Amino acid sequence: MPEQVTGVIERITHHNPDNGYCVLRVVARGHRDVVTVIGNSQQVVAGEYVTATGAWVTDRNYGLQFKATEIKTNPPHTVEGIAKYLGSGLVKGVGPGYAKRIVEVFGDKTLEVIDQSPTFLSQVKGIGPKLIEKIRRSWEEQRESRKIMVFLQSHGIGTARAVRIYKTYGDRAIELIKANPYRLSADIWGIGFSTADALAVSLGIPRDSPFRAQAAVRHVLQEESGNGHVGYPEELLRVAAENLTGIEPNGIIDAIEQLRITDEVVRDSVGKASKSVPPSEPLAASHIAGEDELAKPRAASIEANLIFLKPLFFAELGVARSIKALAAGPHPLPEVNVDAAVAWAEKKMGIAFATSQRAAIKAAVTHKLMVVTGGPGTGKTTIVRAIIEMFLAKSLRVLLTAPTGRAAKRLKESTGQEAKTIHRLLEFNPQQRQFTRNAEDPLDVDLLVVDETSMVDVVLMNKLLQAVPPWACVVLVGDVDQLPSVGAGSVLTDLIESKSIPVARLTEVHRQAESSWIVRAAHAINSGVEPMSAPPGGEGDFYFIEANEPEAITARIIQMVRDRIPAKFKLDPFRDIQVLSPQLGRSLGVENLNRDLQQALNPARPGVAEVKRFDSAWRIGDKVMQVQNNYDREVFNGDIGRIAAIDNDEQTMVVDYEGRAVEYEFSDLDELQLSYACTIHKSQGSEYPAVVIPVHTQHSVMLQRNLLYTGITRGRKLVALVGSRKALWVAVNTADTKKRFSLLKWRIHPEGE
Repeated sequence: MPEQVTGVIERITHHNPDNGYCVLRVVARGHRDVVTVIGNSQQVVAGEYVTATGAWVTDRNYGLQFKATEIKTNPPHTVEGIAKYLGSGLVKGVGPGYAKRIVEVFGDKTLEVIDQSPTFLSQVKGIGPKLIEKIRRSWEEQRESRKIMVFLQSHGIGTARAVRIYKTYGDRAIELIKANPYRLSADIWGIGFSTADALAVSLGIPRDSPFRAQAAVRHVLQEESGNGHVGYPEELLRVAAENLTGIEPNGIIDAIEQLRITDEVVRDSVGKASKSVPPSEPLAASHIAGEDELAKPRAASIEANLIFLKPLFFAELGVARSIKALAAGPHPLPEVNVDAAVAWAEKKMGIAFATSQRAAIKAAVTHKLMVVTGGPGTGKTTIVRAIIEMFLAKSLRVLLTAPTGRAAKRLKESTGQEAKTIHRLLEFNPQQRQFTRNAEDPLDVDLLVVDETSMVDVVLMNKLLQAVPPWACVVLVGDVDQLPSVGAGSVLTDLIESKSIPVARLTEVHRQAESSWIVRAAHAINSGVEPMSAPPGGEGDFYFIEANEPEAITARIIQMVRDRIPAKFKLDPFRDIQVLSPQLGRSLGVENLNRDLQQALNPARPGVAEVKRFDSAWRIGDKVMQVQNNYDREVFNGDIGRIAAIDNDEQTMVVDYEGRAVEYEFSDLDELQLSYACTIHKSQGSEYPAVVIPVHTQHSVMLQRNLLYTGITRGRKLVALVGSRKALWVAVNTADTKKRFSLLKWRIHPEGE
């Protein structure tokens, strides 16, 4: 026979909003001491009245506990409970102090006053119209979100996203979800197909429903775009959607056709792609040093139909059209004696250009569009500076841009010219969710230099090229051997392989860079050769520290970040040192390393505010990273900051991004993750004074040459690999052969491959 415990929640020791698991301290009827109740409840608030059904158990570590199979909560009805309830952070603007004052005035009628007549709160000393309005909005929001939570809970779904659902759908949330629960996976960040599907099944939607089949097709395409594919082969799409849902093939075929009819997806192929862009005379292939290395086919030509999500199709088509349009017409530089101009640049910069650099500069002053690619120390920046000097000497307008804030800052430091992120350059308007600069209002520019182009995905490249006026010259700079963009497409590779654009591929490491062990290690790895480590105790900047067991690797990394690197190289462990891991999971993945590094560098201590969310503790001083683009806050995927303030009353946290304070509500903290460690993918476009990378066979599927190469080239003053020789050998000898499905090269130049 089940037992019951009833009483008031004194304290919430632990609550995981994702699965509802909670540990509560309850002042229970009939018990002298406060009792511990463990169970599952999607929302609990200190001060609430709780009824728990279950049985008493004795835990080996925690003693006697009440293990609940069901937990029901109700708003408190005692003065003490109401004060605790209001002061718990449930209502923004009301901390324990204000809660006590309000309850002193209204007693056990407090919740009724807030719910029905909040203007009466003006009777409480210190509460004015602004605070009353904030309390009213917060109370209404939590009341509505609680309805959603109860609805979702009744169908077996967690409520970590309930507030976000309410903000997106408002009062119509339940109505819209019931009509088509699959819309959640498309509309709400953080809710995938499986969550929406479970809810749909619970609501009685048939497993062979056209809604379900279409949602599965959409989901597969979205997942594959996250894997870098612009379009996806139709046969692979069918199989993936069938495996996901168990719906028979004809149902999936019908779903694809229906999505085509409603204009959500597009079918295209190589033959059609070659006709989808108006033809023009292809540019003569450049005769710049290293041309024989330019085309490195990564897979056979695509013969099958590809299915594209409509926005990605138009983005790819737009890039191809812009490339062709920009390549045509006269060069913005007036006619010059090219050899004399190069000699003038050498004199002004005090540099003797190498043969390959001279050829690249000549190409830039004779072609409107070109690519400059090469590894570290090959002189890409020197070429960019020379080209900029030539344009400025003729009083032409020059703009520099890069995909991330850190990359833009580096570009400014290396050229001496102002550089902006692509979003800032195009003047993104967060309210309208679009760029101000576009084809109708183009950039005021004669030369646009884009650095770290390998990071730019097809959508962002389309927006950028649309804003370039037809007379301008564009120089795309990047290292094609690094990882491709996080977003869909491999634009830089496709532009090179189209053979329609002059390309300067720099392979010669210049004298000033030859002394760097980092540069030598990067080029060795890129050539499939195991890198040489600097001798221990020397003045080198690249080291391999051998350790074979994951526990030993973690211990060495913590010791290096906390103690050894700061002591020897005078680098700050928060600001200057970045741990990069090949992947998120496993013991040497980002999640575990972040927990261990946080404990070593910023442990919990009295007087330091913290908040617990999503199985993470966030403390003032923690290093954090934004993990999705948020245009309202103007913070983007990969931006790193430090937690500057935590307000548990207001339920807000402030993150300092290099001098710019950005506020987050607690309900939005899943946009952030600790960033003492981050993935190598997330580090693209950034450069750090010191980089530490674990290398172990547990990262087997990620041990690839371009991944390790990208990680090593993020370090400016010091790079340390910590791990096993076997794992290093595997990474160096594994070339990435994964194909990103795209038709861009054929759209640019049908004879490109």
